[in-house]
Formats: sequence, C-alpha cells, structure tokens
Amino acid sequence: MKDIFEKCGTDEGNFGKLRAMGDGYYTLPVLDSKPGHRMTFKGKEKVMWSINNYLGLAENEEVRKVAVEAAGLYSTSSPMGSRMMSGNTTEHHKLEADLADYSQKEAAILFNYGYLGVLGTISSLCGPEDILVMDKLAHASIVDGVFLSRSPFRVFRHNDMDSLETILKRENRDRKGGILIVVEGAYGMTGDLAKLKEVCDLKDKYNARLFIDDAHGIGVMGSEGRGTADHFGVQDRVDIYFGTFAKAFASIGGFSAASKPVVDWIRYNARTQVFAKSLPLIYVKTLQKTLELVRSGDDRRKKMWENSKKLKEGIQDLGYFIGDGESPLCAVYAFSGDEEVNLVAMKMIKYLREKDIFVSGVAYPVIPLGLCMFRMIPTPSHTDEDIERTIKAFKEMREDMNLSKDVPEEIKKNIKKVYGK
Repeated sequence: MKDIFEKCGTDEGNFGKLRAMGDGYYTLPVLDSKPGHRMTFKGKEKVMWSINNYLGLAENEEVRKVAVEAAGLYSTSSPMGSRMMSGNTTEHHKLEADLADYSQKEAAILFNYGYLGVLGTISSLCGPEDILVMDKLAHASIVDGVFLSRSPFRVFRHNDMDSLETILKRENRDRKGGILIVVEGAYGMTGDLAKLKEVCDLKDKYNARLFIDDAHGIGVMGSEGRGTADHFGVQDRVDIYFGTFAKAFASIGGFSAASKPVVDWIRYNARTQVFAKSLPLIYVKTLQKTLELVRSGDDRRKKMWENSKKLKEGIQDLGYFIGDGESPLCAVYAFSGDEEVNLVAMKMIKYLREKDIFVSGVAYPVIPLGLCMFRMIPTPSHTDEDIERTIKAFKEMREDMNLSKDVPEEIKKNIKKVYGK
C-alpha cells in the first residue's frame, strides 16, 4: 500500500470485519440512558452488566447535585491552560492532598484521564537504561507507557512469581539503571488479584521499584476502598500507587501517589500532564464529594459483594465456567464447541440482549482459543430481580443454543495459564 489511507477501505485492523460492515451492535453500541443498573439499548430497557459502576455512584444524587452546582459556578472552561501555566487552583491542590492521605502517601498528582496518567507516570520516570518488567495481562495503557518510555522491557507470565523472579535475577546481574515492576492490582479482564505480597518481596530482594495500576481495585478492595495493596496489607511497600476515577468513582481522570520527590518529578516531566489542559473544576469539585462517599461507602461495598456472590454462584450452578477471580468482577467463560468462537460469542451476546440482559463479550486473542467470555460488573444498584432475570437468561441460553457443559482439558489448561496457575 502506497497510500496510508488505502487500508481504511479494507476489513483489516482492529475489529476490521465489524468496522467494514458498519456495525453498531457488537461494537460502538449506542446506549440511550443515564449510567445505571438498567439502561436503554435499541429502544428497550436492559439489565446492564457492562459498565464499571462498582459502587453505584453514577446514580448518586449527592454527586449529581455537586456537579450541577460546579457547572453553575465554573461552566466547562475553568481553569484555562495547563497546571504549569495558568490552570493550577487551590481546589486541585486540595483534591491531591486528600488523595495522598487516602492512599497513605506523601503526595499525589492529578491526571485528566487514567490512560494518560499511566502513560505519563511510567514514561516520565523510566528511560533507555532502565528496565520495565510487566505482567503478561497488563492493560493497554501500561503497554503503551512502556513503549513511550523507550525502556527495554520484559514480560512475565501472569501472576507467576517464578517467572518474575527469573527475569529479575537475570536483569539484576549487570543492570545500568533502575528496574520498575508494573502490575495491576485487580485485573480488569479476568477479575483476579495480583500477588502483591510476593511481588513486594521480590522487588525488595532485587532492589526494584513497584508501580500498581489499581483501576479496578480502588474504591472496591481494602479498608475504605483504599485498594488492592491495602487489602493485602502492603500499601506502605508500594512505590507508586495509581488509581483511576473511571470505575468506582464514576467520573473521569486519575492520579499517581508516591513520595513527594517522586510526585514532583512526575509533575514536571509527565508530558501527558505538562502539555495538557488542567482537569476542569466541575470534575475536581465533584471528585472531592465522590472521594468522601467512597471512603464512607462500606454499605455500598457490602451490597456489591453480596450481589457478586449471588451472580457468580447462580451462573456457576448452571454449569458455566466462572473465572477464578477474587474481585467482584464476574468472568463467565463459555466453551464454543466446533464452531468459530467469534461467531458463537456474537450469537450469545445477541441472545442475551434480546432477553434484555446487556453484556459485552471477549474472545481470542484476549482469552484462550475456543472460548468466549462475558465480563460482568455487579454493583450495589443491581436488584435481586436483576440477578434472577440474568441467571434465567443464561439458563435458557444454554438450553436453546445447546451449549456444552464439558470444557475439554486442553481448554481448562489454557484458562489456568491465563490465571497464572
């Protein structure tokens, strides 16, 4: 191809066949409602399991009231400019101080998007002589941050501490720079947790540093929802703690928390923040309120866990393979038999949506060949009726589509590989 636009008329690239056919059902679906446990799709109300509204705060009236008041005071323009120039306010500093206290770190820095926060933090700290060591299932933002840093990188098998130690031992022999281990706290696709105690032991043993992207753990795990590291009792051993506001906080943005010298370095060197407009005050003010609700949200977390347990057990009792995850996220695997797995996944998605159950599915290469998976997010807003309707739909789907209850041993082995076991 001699024209960079030539590929745009093909069915190549990500989701190429769906893009070429103008799909708006499996990719880019239009949801005509406010975020919540019930949302409208194609003119009909569905039970929603595909948004990361872990604590139900997307529906919270207190948060909405603060947002409306902030919009009246600041509109969407304030502040204008980057934090380095003209976009720095006392409200930004207050939120950063509160987040540092929440994370039990000396300081914190705000980012406009979680994705940009991960990119900016990793790329500002690491250079060509440093080595980045990341988990195989690390989020795309981590992978992109690694590439942006220009650092050599190594990948260890998911949650496999022998694999991690082998890499650290080898790289520690004649290293010229530092080593940064990068993991997620709670893995957003599979729902399992990083082995943070063991990771901390290895990073101390080999004089490395540790960055945790806890997008799916903050607000959910630990005391006051402080996160996965707090859940395991190692928050003080984590060098850089990263949280996003796009999940349990039901907003936008993110932050890195660490020692003050490290945060100051990031503040002056993270290109994704230095050259970006400051996070608008409508979000800053709203997040101040959201943080209060997250910290005091034990009742919400309790209900979320109860709903997660009911959903997982109900679907598992039908014979579906449920991922071995310790977070509330429910990963439902389905064996596709002899038919092409993506076609089966699409049929299952359509079947459930026609039963007014909205799920999103993933297939190979995200998960092992021959499987499709539905990543479902229980929230405290979901009702017993929602859960019962969903379990009933999965039961009818198994019967109507004649889905196999027997997962071949080879597939089971592949699933175990995904979970590092």
